Amino acid sequence: MVVATIGILLGNWQQGRAAYKTELQARQQARAAEPPLDLAPSTPASPDLEFRNVRLQGEFVADWPVFLANRPMGAQSGFYLAMPFRIAGSDTHVLVLRGWLPRPAGAEYGKLPAFATPAGQLMLKGRVVQGAGKVMELGEGPPLAPGALVQNLTPEALAQASGLKLLPFLVQQTQAAGRRDALARDWPAPDAGIDKHRGYAFQWYALAALALLFYVITGFRRGSRTNR
Repeated sequence: MVVATIGILLGNWQQGRAAYKTELQARQQARAAEPPLDLAPSTPASPDLEFRNVRLQGEFVADWPVFLANRPMGAQSGFYLAMPFRIAGSDTHVLVLRGWLPRPAGAEYGKLPAFATPAGQLMLKGRVVQGAGKVMELGEGPPLAPGALVQNLTPEALAQASGLKLLPFLVQQTQAAGRRDALARDWPAPDAGIDKHRGYAFQWYALAALALLFYVITGFRRGSRTNR
């Protein structure tokens, strides 16, 4: 019975994850259909802002690039490039995920790819997200500094390390900024893995059913021997 109970609980958990990602997918589709929002320093960080398409005028803080490690695209390993973006007419910044860069072929782990940053004012288009996606991190990472290679990154951590005033969310850049911009922006969908969770749930429920069936059969056989 213990195995059956564990199987049901784990199946329910996987079903819950599938339901959560299904709701996330519907929310993203609804927000994507809304007109782009002009992001300002005073824009409130409400839950309704997540997945909203935004436009913002300003410039990148070019001397504060940060690379997020272990971010593959397809079968190729690589990095996300993150950089603060100062909103025009203010001292407020937003952390922008500029895109994906491949790991240089044959390079050692700490070798970072080259990239170009547009200078001066520009109009940036993107999508608001709450985070860059969390990956497993063993031990304490390196100090957060310009050009650092880290596993995970939050606006709060970057604000503390850089002294910049940052809004409490990120923007995934969705369009190129200049002709020399070669970053890839095939951002992973938040609904990824729904079928996988449902498949795992089925497996756990099947295990619970087999365990329950085994319990019933062995109990019946014990009872039959006792009555002889």
